[in-house]
Amino acid sequence: MNSGILYAFLAFVIWGLFPVYFKTLHQIPALEMLAHRMAWSLVFVFVVLLVRRHWRWLGPVMRDRRLVGRFAASAVLLSANWGTYIWAVNAGHIVEASLGYFINPLINVLFGYAFLHERLRPVQWTAVGVATAGVAWLTWQSGSLPWISLALAVTFGGYGLLRKTAQLGTLEGLALETLLLFPVALIYLSILGVSGASHFGHASPSLQLLLAAAGPVTAVPLLLFGAAARRIPLSTLGLIQYVTPTLQLLTGVLVYQEPFGAVRAVGYGAIWVALALYSAEGLRSTMLAREARRECETRGTRGGD
Repeated sequence: MNSGILYAFLAFVIWGLFPVYFKTLHQIPALEMLAHRMAWSLVFVFVVLLVRRHWRWLGPVMRDRRLVGRFAASAVLLSANWGTYIWAVNAGHIVEASLGYFINPLINVLFGYAFLHERLRPVQWTAVGVATAGVAWLTWQSGSLPWISLALAVTFGGYGLLRKTAQLGTLEGLALETLLLFPVALIYLSILGVSGASHFGHASPSLQLLLAAAGPVTAVPLLLFGAAARRIPLSTLGLIQYVTPTLQLLTGVLVYQEPFGAVRAVGYGAIWVALALYSAEGLRSTMLAREARRECETRGTRGGD
């Protein structure tokens, strides 16, 4: 249990510090950075597979067209999420990007209702309604939808939905996704190299090393998250996940001086209230389920006696 909490905390802290990493690479255009992230992620994951001698699963998976198609779709959503986030950070929208990951748990609830036929309890509907009011307030005040936040929440929510229904582990799934993305990344980087437009080739060795580090920077928190998910309850994992957008928000406001006035505070406040309702309901349901299990076990023990 304690190791699971540690893994989860480390994963969410790394994700929360992503703005600092991508800001350091601001000289690299977002598309080129995305392509390098795809390519170096595959290199790192395959090194891990090589060290672990964990290859046998790949052959049967590649022969399963339906599974490959599902992971191709999840890879598209993942790359869209990565690309949007990289662009948002370097365009000075870290605060708006953080909102996307605050909204994400509620998007997951809606996707579960719409696609997995999961029933929502009244408090969950209330949380979704309050969050919607917060987004509507931000839209009305700014004159446009917070599209960066919504794009990040929807793409990551869709990615989570596809991964939830796919029968592959965290490492294997990431390996397959990056394997499918690698040809696109390689073609794009090759075109940049041939045309002389590659920033990687003209960058300093330290910047090249930082860009290559996109592989472990991407894969390590995902592997930590996967390890945590196997060790701690989802309700605990769900609470710890707010470390990521909180760190991103604080980084945007305190480190990079992005504006966060009263208007934004009202909209974000509504979403935080929604998340508090959602989390409290999740904890209550988990506690009731545990009590019910204990009662059943107690009755079973008495019956056995």
